[in-house]
Amino acid sequence: MSWNCKGYIWLLALLLTMTGCRDEVLGESAQLRLSICLPDKEQTASAPRKVMGDPGITEMFELPKYAYIFVMKDNGDGTWSVWRREERKLAAEDWTRTRYNGSNNTREDSIFKYDKDIQFLLNGEQLTGRVYAICSNKKLTFNTAFNSVSNMTQLLDWKFDSSPDSIQENLKNIYSTPYNYKRGGQYYCSFDCSAGNVFTLDLLMYHVASKVDIKWNVAENKRINRLHPEEAVRLTYMEARRLYNGPAYCFKPLKNEVATLPTTGYDITNIVTPSDEGLWWEGRTYFYTIPYYVAGEANYFPVQMVLCTNSTAKADGYKLTLKQPFDTTAVFVPWLRGNFTLTQPLANTEETKTWD
Repeated sequence: MSWNCKGYIWLLALLLTMTGCRDEVLGESAQLRLSICLPDKEQTASAPRKVMGDPGITEMFELPKYAYIFVMKDNGDGTWSVWRREERKLAAEDWTRTRYNGSNNTREDSIFKYDKDIQFLLNGEQLTGRVYAICSNKKLTFNTAFNSVSNMTQLLDWKFDSSPDSIQENLKNIYSTPYNYKRGGQYYCSFDCSAGNVFTLDLLMYHVASKVDIKWNVAENKRINRLHPEEAVRLTYMEARRLYNGPAYCFKPLKNEVATLPTTGYDITNIVTPSDEGLWWEGRTYFYTIPYYVAGEANYFPVQMVLCTNSTAKADGYKLTLKQPFDTTAVFVPWLRGNFTLTQPLANTEETKTWD
């Protein structure tokens, strides 16, 4: 009987000690709840995401399955404490279309929001910091291991490998939080809370890839020439070349740089082929690519189109390099749009044009 009583007293003392420790931890901690949000257009939650182009192009997007999240707490002495979370089970049924109610530029716009909060427990009395995230429908690989990123410099220099075909085809489904998007002079995914509080933050994500949107046509009086059919113009082949396919910044999408304009790179070859008779004289298409600039030409993002008219072999086609001016200090990636008209057969020529 005496032993049982002592055991009960010892157990009660242990429970009190454990309870006291738990209260102490909670008293020095704050809970950070994050929600992933994607800009979107009108659609149903159960259908694939669709965004209307301008004009007449319907895009199909896929919702992310992977998310890589960093919470960076400012220690006030030039150092940062890092919390990481890798999410691999973002199910399509856990996303809901709603309205964005934050303070950013897309206020009241339609968004897709991940319903499940992603929670972090942060230690400290006063907690100030930032949250960075990148998400994708495909698993990404990085230049530095996810668990090895330990400071702000490493974080902002973090890159994903954009070279695999599966990633190139998935570029439009990759989103991140741009490092230089500020509201009121402060990074838009910042937090400032005190111990014992719950702080909720919507992570509004943006594309890391640029949309290249092109429209072409052959002048009507050049499409058919019955007297001299060899002079009639038709577009029999078109592809994009010199697309960026190296390590791409996760949070600085307008800082990708190459030493010289590449002669090779990820090519998109399925734009127009000789069997696409309906596109010989006019058409429109788009694709996504990582924006980059050439050292010494920092204001231009080059994309090379190879055009073949009539029966020209693609190796001898007309090489048109389109340079899009863009500001490398800007926040969001550019949407490149251009029109061109063909008026004569082109072969073995190369030209550079600057888009407006």
